[in-house]
Amino acid sequence: MCSRITHLPGAPSAGLLALRGYAAVCAALGFSVFLTLAPQCVHAQSDNNSEVLAQPSASEGSRTVNRFTLRELIDRALAHNPELSASAHDRDAAAARTQSADAARFPKMSVEGGYIAYGDDLRLLAARFNGEQGAFGSQILNADLVLRVPLYTGGRLVAELNAAQLLEAASGQRLARSKSDLIFNVSSLYFAQLAQIRLIGALAASRDALAAQLQRVQALVNERKAAKVDALRTEVKLADVRQRLLREQNGLGILQRTLLNVLGEDAGERQIVLLDVLQKPAPEARPLSVLMQTALSNRADVQAAQTELDAQLARIEAARAGNAPSVNLLAAAGGRKLLGISQQPVGIDSQDTTYRIGISFEMPLFDAGRTAARVAEESAKLAALQARFDKLRLQVRLEVETAHAALTSALERLASTEQLTQLAAENLRIEQEKFALTRGTLFDVLDAQSALTDAQATHIRALADANTAAAQLAWASAENLL
Repeated sequence: MCSRITHLPGAPSAGLLALRGYAAVCAALGFSVFLTLAPQCVHAQSDNNSEVLAQPSASEGSRTVNRFTLRELIDRALAHNPELSASAHDRDAAAARTQSADAARFPKMSVEGGYIAYGDDLRLLAARFNGEQGAFGSQILNADLVLRVPLYTGGRLVAELNAAQLLEAASGQRLARSKSDLIFNVSSLYFAQLAQIRLIGALAASRDALAAQLQRVQALVNERKAAKVDALRTEVKLADVRQRLLREQNGLGILQRTLLNVLGEDAGERQIVLLDVLQKPAPEARPLSVLMQTALSNRADVQAAQTELDAQLARIEAARAGNAPSVNLLAAAGGRKLLGISQQPVGIDSQDTTYRIGISFEMPLFDAGRTAARVAEESAKLAALQARFDKLRLQVRLEVETAHAALTSALERLASTEQLTQLAAENLRIEQEKFALTRGTLFDVLDAQSALTDAQATHIRALADANTAAAQLAWASAENLL
């Protein structure tokens, strides 16, 4: 009886982003993982013993089953993924630094006060004319409302603001690239197991065929028309297919937990059912040179690296401004109170108010090489950023070229393996008919059944590889993965 397979979450291919770690786990466990970004209908047969992913098993009956489309999963990941959330907070921190740098250009008002004890008695306020009487004491308590306005800083404040704004823009571009990475990862995980399910479907069909073949052979053995060794051979093949099937089903459980991890959710007792199917990806019609130019122009990580270079140039200008003079406007109003009074003529108060306004000037003459060292530090950082930018451009080229070549090769393999699967299915049909007419051997039937299973697995791998390359090419060239 043919039943539609329930789709469970998959995992991305090795060598891509954080998905490398998962591929290593899969390799250690000994099962295959297939990545694709396109759907195709998958069916599997089920026997009376068990159904392959057609419905939750008895042990899974208590689990919460959630059905999602790819877009729904992507939305959940964008809302809950911890790493993306951290990138968003980094962007917010960069925006706050921009606000701080901008605020440094504006007036600053503060309350300043203090207590000072002198060795000699001093007047509370300076005399305004000759012979003016005043109170004297050794301790003065003061409090002032002070206004400072930067008038000239040699371009330091402007350069620091420019650098902060550029770094904020770079942080936003990094966040955009992180979103693209996350969308790619979720898409890969979403469709990877669809290829895995194709493989499980092939194994299930092989299991069912072998089980039916075993029944026929046992009937022949009971009629003394076949040897017991023929039944043993069939049982060995059937046992091998069953253990392969269990291995791949166990892999699906790991794939589901991997997807939930990317979504930023705890696996718990949840089961995710996916609503898409595999399809053959379309070939890439654009030449490699166009794809390369598109990637270098549109990729957010390349844009962020260029923006960070510009920000570092601004930071060098800010460092050089340390050698320039600075001019500030200063205004203050407050009061003073005399303590430890030694002289206080009649009618003279021990406290009074003061007002002052002026311009301060500071010209650095010697700082023991501090400014020069800072300029050298920022210049070295600029050289490091330039080297990393050049490396990134080379990496982008490599990613685009690799994905383009892989897509071309995988599509050719896909066409070849499709024909191979058809030939293997026809060969199995012929061998089964020959065996039914006693013109063939059971060994030939079992061999044809194994060949068909291997051909189907090879075709699934080719389909997965083709979609993997298509996904990589879209990701590498800054295409929209939605």
